[in-house]
Amino acid sequence: MKRRARPAAAAAALALIATPLSAQVGENMGLVNPNLASSSELGAVLGLSGDAVEALEARRPYLRMSEVHEVVSQHVAESGWEGVYRALWLPIDLNDVTDEEILLIPGVGDRMLHEFEEYRPYIGLAQFHREIGKYVDDDELARMAQYVYVRIDLNTASEEAILSIPGVGNRMLHEFEEYRPYTAMAQFRREMAKYVDDYEVERLARYVEIR
Repeated sequence: MKRRARPAAAAAALALIATPLSAQVGENMGLVNPNLASSSELGAVLGLSGDAVEALEARRPYLRMSEVHEVVSQHVAESGWEGVYRALWLPIDLNDVTDEEILLIPGVGDRMLHEFEEYRPYIGLAQFHREIGKYVDDDELARMAQYVYVRIDLNTASEEAILSIPGVGNRMLHEFEEYRPYTAMAQFRREMAKYVDDYEVERLARYVEIR
C-alpha cells in the first residue's frame, strides 16, 4: 500500500472540479481499506492488536463505516480511534451517511459536519471539492476527500470513475461496461455475480447506482 506521496494536492483538486465525471471516490493517500487489506496491512495500523485484526477480517465485507467502527471500538479505546482512522477507513457515501460516521473522520467536528451536510445531495465528488474547498486549504481538502465518495451512475460513468472504486481494475472495468445499459441494480448484481462472489458483489454495489 503506497504511502503519502502527493506534491500537487491543489492541482488534483482543480482537476476534479474541472471534470465532473472523473473519479467519484477520493484519491487514496495511504488509507488502508478494511475490506481489501491483507493481514499484514491491517497489522501495520498503529493501535490495532492482533485480536482486532482477526476480528476485522472475520466480519468482512463491510458495507458501512459504522460496521467497521463497531469492531474497532471493541478493541480500541475511544482515545485511540482518531489514530486508527488516520490509517484505516472505509469510504463513506456522502449522500447516505450518518452524523456519527462523518464525525469519525479525523479532524471533522460539528462545524465541518454541518458543511458536509449543507450541500446534499452531492451529484459528484467535484461538488464536494468545490463546496468544502471554501472552508479548508487544498491539502486538507485532498485529505478529507479520500474518506468519501459519491455513487457513480452505471450507465454514464467514465472509465476513470469506475476505476476509482476500491479494488476495481481493468478486468472488472470491462465487465462493468459490457452490460450497459443497466435497467436495474438486480441486473448489475446478476451480471457481476458471474465473476465474483456474493460478498464482493455487495461490496461493489455500494459504490454504484442507476439514475
